[in-house]
Parts: sequence; C-alpha cells; structure tokens
Amino acid sequence: MQVFRLDDLDAERAANEGAYLRFINERNMSVGLYALDQGAQDPQQPHGQDEVYLVVSGRASITVGEETTMVARGSVVYVPAGVGHRFHHISEDLRVLVVFSPPER
Repeated sequence: MQVFRLDDLDAERAANEGAYLRFINERNMSVGLYALDQGAQDPQQPHGQDEVYLVVSGRASITVGEETTMVARGSVVYVPAGVGHRFHHISEDLRVLVVFSPPER
C-alpha cells in the first residue's frame, strides 16, 4: 500500500520548482499533482493517454475540445487522449490530481 498526503506532495512539487509532480507510475496508470496559481497560464498540449482530473482546491475554467466549464473543489473532468485542453481564468490557486491511463512516460 502507498499512502500520500496532498500537503506533502504539494510541498515536494514546489521544492522541485515545477507545476507537475508524478508520484505514482504503475503498469496501467500514473498519477500526479498539477498546480497552477491564480492568474497563471496553462501550457498543456494534448496527451497520448486518457486523463482524469480531480480538482482538490481552487477555481478555474477548463476547455476540453470545444467545450468550456467552470471547475472547483470536487469537480472531476475526463479528457480523451489526443484532445486539446487547458485550464484558464484561474481565480483561486488550483491543485488537481491527474490520472493518466495508460501511464504517462
């Protein structure tokens, strides 16, 4: 069993000076913590894997393909592989758990 605390993961991510920290990398999936501060720009490009976002804190809009919606704590978003997507209009610091399947390499 592996157990993680979000505060510890966010501190490790910040210490590594990156917006993304992958903390699980298994055969069928990978999981990471993605952070964007209020007003930041999201530089993401489409991924080759299906992706699920779980917003753990913050508020923003997300556009997936041609659809846009607001997200906040508790929102879950599915992004199919190869589809363009990005967070924008980040009004509160955003922390998002990201699950990739198959795993991101």
